[in-house]
Amino acid sequence: MSVLENFSLRGKHAVVTGAGRGIGKGIAIALAEAGADIIVSARTETQLEEVASEIRALGRRCDICTADLTAANGLEKLENTVASLTDTLDIWVNNAGGLPDATPRFLTRTSPEQWDAQIDLNLKAVWAGCVSAARLIKTGAIINISSRAAYGGHAKNGPYSAAKAGVNSLTETFAQELAPRIRVNAVAPGPVATTNMLESIGVGEDQADDVLKHFPVPLGRMGTPEDIGAAAVFLASPASGWITGQCLYVTGGF
Repeated sequence: MSVLENFSLRGKHAVVTGAGRGIGKGIAIALAEAGADIIVSARTETQLEEVASEIRALGRRCDICTADLTAANGLEKLENTVASLTDTLDIWVNNAGGLPDATPRFLTRTSPEQWDAQIDLNLKAVWAGCVSAARLIKTGAIINISSRAAYGGHAKNGPYSAAKAGVNSLTETFAQELAPRIRVNAVAPGPVATTNMLESIGVGEDQADDVLKHFPVPLGRMGTPEDIGAAAVFLASPASGWITGQCLYVTGGF
């Protein structure tokens, strides 16, 4: 098999959570461009239909599942939908996450309810997604979306940072428990100008370039959903066939 063929996902089936916009959308489209058929999940059906239309225009199959993964039956609904659509799932991307109210929090000013909301979305949903994926995938790959915020201390963003550090730990443990049949890795994006991220730092979408004032990125530009999608294709493909339990930081050097 040639090097380029090692990056092909033709004939594979993938699930991407939080795929309605931003990084999740970028990952879903990148996997489809590499040849995979996709099942996209998020809370907003209209966003999913737009993503599905773009993927179908690439000649790939795309099904949608509207689900809130922090709700009691959210993962169960997604798992049952996936099981009804395909007998051979190969890739599961746990991307759903973010700041539930788009507001960073000092740890000392975080209520128990706000803490639980962050952990439920950014850590518990990843754990539950890995469990569901392990039931559905015979051999394949799980990719968890972490964050640059998982590394080091982050004043005013403590709950999110703690949750993402937990994602990295979960990734390492699942990699050991599910080997050799399933590889489990993570991608940690740096600053990508998604709607949620811009809201969290009080910057409008028409001022996205100003984000670089907050983050000194050595490569001199913001990240894009396509940057993260390319990393996901690598970790989902045979090209990374001897890689598991790792977190790939895609941060522009930040």
